[in-house]
Amino acid sequence: MMLLLVSCHVTKGAVPLSPKGGGGQSSAVAIPEEWKNLTIALGPGDNKRLYREVKSWLGVPYLYGGHSKTGADCSGFVMEVYKAVYGKDIQRNSAKIFQQNCREIKKSDLSEGDLVFFCTRATNTGTINHVGLYLKENKFAHASSRGVVVADLNQNYWTAHWVAAGRVCR
Repeated sequence: MMLLLVSCHVTKGAVPLSPKGGGGQSSAVAIPEEWKNLTIALGPGDNKRLYREVKSWLGVPYLYGGHSKTGADCSGFVMEVYKAVYGKDIQRNSAKIFQQNCREIKKSDLSEGDLVFFCTRATNTGTINHVGLYLKENKFAHASSRGVVVADLNQNYWTAHWVAAGRVCR
């Protein structure tokens, strides 16, 4: 249980699947158009399986402790993508993924499938509490408070909260 409590600290709680009321029945999740596309041009050498899997997660709502397409947090999302694409089981906690499943690499050496690690606390203490999956062109996929999205490593927020990059030992 403690593992889930420290796996990702972007935000607690779930993004609602349906409006309040309605007799307890849930309606389909409305996925914004911007989350339906990766907006990344793929080339012949790109891992299409990875990009298809990531695309299938876009718009999945954030759920602390979740690791399914009904709701996921950062490490749950990364864990499930790694299992689906690479057949590799990795830890369920962002810090433990870095410590036990990765070897550290330089940010300049990132390639698709590598992991990016952040400290999302107000002050970057260097303590990992968030993980994302690197795609290409400085883009990475992660479970944010808005759900699973693609972000840019060059955005000020991610630059300020950067901790490390890691390559999963496959």
